[in-house]
Amino acid sequence: MTLASRLPEYPWDELAPIAEKARAFPGGAVDLSVGTPVDAVPAIIQDALIAAANAPGYPLTAGTPGLRSAAAGWLARSIDVHVDPASVLPVIGTKEFIAWLPVMLGLGPADTVIYPSLAYPTYDIGARLAGAASVVADALASAPSSTRLLWVNSPSNPTGRVLTATALKGAVAWAREHGCVLASDECYIELGWTATPVSVLHESVRGGSLDGLLAVFSLSKRSNLAGYRAGFVTGDPALMKQLLLVSRQAGLIVPAPVQAAMIAALSDDAHAVEQKARYAARRSVLAAGLAAAGFRIDHSEAGLYLWATRDGLDCWAA
Repeated sequence: MTLASRLPEYPWDELAPIAEKARAFPGGAVDLSVGTPVDAVPAIIQDALIAAANAPGYPLTAGTPGLRSAAAGWLARSIDVHVDPASVLPVIGTKEFIAWLPVMLGLGPADTVIYPSLAYPTYDIGARLAGAASVVADALASAPSSTRLLWVNSPSNPTGRVLTATALKGAVAWAREHGCVLASDECYIELGWTATPVSVLHESVRGGSLDGLLAVFSLSKRSNLAGYRAGFVTGDPALMKQLLLVSRQAGLIVPAPVQAAMIAALSDDAHAVEQKARYAARRSVLAAGLAAAGFRIDHSEAGLYLWATRDGLDCWAA
């Protein structure tokens, strides 16, 4: 079996005929299919990238000390999470990290990855790349004993659902009891609307230990850096040492100019506040339009998306 044969067709390809029809509409289309940023990269970040453009040498896989400190500082300042900067690892876009995490953890055919029923497709893709099994399980009581990686995602992509600290604490306890890694995708954690998301690394969730926990953070939406492929992961120091070793051996290195841009982005909150206000205004317009068109909006307490359903129609018909 080839690696490609383990993978489904890329989901956005199925939208191509619909997108073609939409572009033919007078005035064109507003493309909401992927959620790619359309606002400018803040000048403070562009300036940092340009200033670091003369970078002929190999950058540090672990990230510069300045970047790791900036990431730890942002976590403490923004979501009350406290980690050692030495346990921060910059990644080349969080999608790439999510896809390869099962491989980096050494998972294989005897192992299982668990992820939510309504979820970012890359959790499943990562299991397939490793040759591991993947199982949808919102109720962990039914999870198989072969589970070695449990994904949680709050705020959820795509539903915008926010898990309570109590729910996350239960997932942490289950993962530790069953000897598996709990990885939390927290790429939208600053975009809370009617709920305040909490990190799996917050003391109210993790208790006195980071054992077995990882959390993934992205600058794609916060700072309009999807084109820079800028994110980072942190958590259990022992796991982070393992991930750093794999990254060094495989040459998974964030480019030096992007690392400099990340420092500027993580050290400045003003641009993120402005961007969140833009999202809030657009969300209000879209919510009203969907309601007027007969859609019901569920969850959507946080994040970039609205989870809309039109009763009696499946998603493609809607």
